[in-house]
Amino acid sequence: MSYQLTIEPLGATIEVEEGQTVLDAALRQGIYLPHACGHGLCGSCKVQVCEGEVDHGAANPFALMEVEREEGKTLACCCTLSCDTTIEADIEDEPDAEVIPVRDFAATIERIEDLTPTIKAFHLKLDKVISSVPGRPKQDCTPSGGQALLGAGVIRFQAGQYVQLEIPGLGESRAFSIANTPVDVAATQCIELNVRRVPGGQGTTWLHEQAQVGDRVRLAGPYGRFFVRKSSSLPMVFMAGGSGLSSPRSMIGELLAAGCTTPITLIYGQRTQAELYYDAEFRALAEQHPNFHYVPALSEPAGDADWSGARGFVHEAAKAHFNGNFAGQKAYLCGPPAMIEACIATLMQGRLFERDIYTEKFLSAADAQNARSPLFKRV
Repeated sequence: MSYQLTIEPLGATIEVEEGQTVLDAALRQGIYLPHACGHGLCGSCKVQVCEGEVDHGAANPFALMEVEREEGKTLACCCTLSCDTTIEADIEDEPDAEVIPVRDFAATIERIEDLTPTIKAFHLKLDKVISSVPGRPKQDCTPSGGQALLGAGVIRFQAGQYVQLEIPGLGESRAFSIANTPVDVAATQCIELNVRRVPGGQGTTWLHEQAQVGDRVRLAGPYGRFFVRKSSSLPMVFMAGGSGLSSPRSMIGELLAAGCTTPITLIYGQRTQAELYYDAEFRALAEQHPNFHYVPALSEPAGDADWSGARGFVHEAAKAHFNGNFAGQKAYLCGPPAMIEACIATLMQGRLFERDIYTEKFLSAADAQNARSPLFKRV
């Protein structure tokens, strides 16, 4: 059974299966609705129900207050339809966004690589496109001859976007950014995910301790609005920390491979030199491309006597590199929440404002407890 959902101000009408959330239905039909946590905790996906009825699902009472429910508001990430419905969403026009419906894929873990003591790279060979309608078993959609929808095992995405990886035995998915470029993925049918082990995290613990080469996994994507605004000719600064290097690596790699001559700066922070992964790769790119500047920084370099690079946190290294003035840049931030907050404050103090600052929006259930107000549309 399905219902009709009309999304204003787009005027688009889509099918929503019984039990399927509004957000999932929209994304799978190529319509982006603002969202962040996906857990009903942050309120970023709040929409107005104009006609019809919805079940609010697991919406947190702080993210969707009782008075808002009475006013007809709901959270797209966890609400389901009870009948044909019309909603109104705050959809911002984004000229650089490609229309790419979310799809489900099956893959094999082809290689596992230790990047740092706490971060592993998982190389997943995509071999099938599968369908997933709520309440029905997942079906292989690969036609005879091996040519699947969009090509056998090919995921189309914009550099910077992420996938949701199902964790076997856990019954839940985790979000990970794609670390290689769309061109690389198209050529190899293999995506790379950089996974930092989170203390106490069931998903990352399974991947680090139990996942083996040859294991079969499922994933869905692409998700997110974190991609390069190519319509702008402004210089770009990427600020990354921890395992947040995945998206910038894909974005910068794509830009340079395509011959981009706009100035690009990567400020990348870790605690120690042992944790500074892909360092040699970025140093080589800086040698090859005069418009690319690479600034690695260590926050705890005491044990690295031979370190002659920047010292301090990412925002401190960025402030020193740009002499505190970020005006005229486009900034892309990806890393731990505390790093993002510090970088945003530093950028704004340096005359860069919300319209030119972009961050990755996916949040874990724990991160969502401290999510920024949805009044901040980009940061």
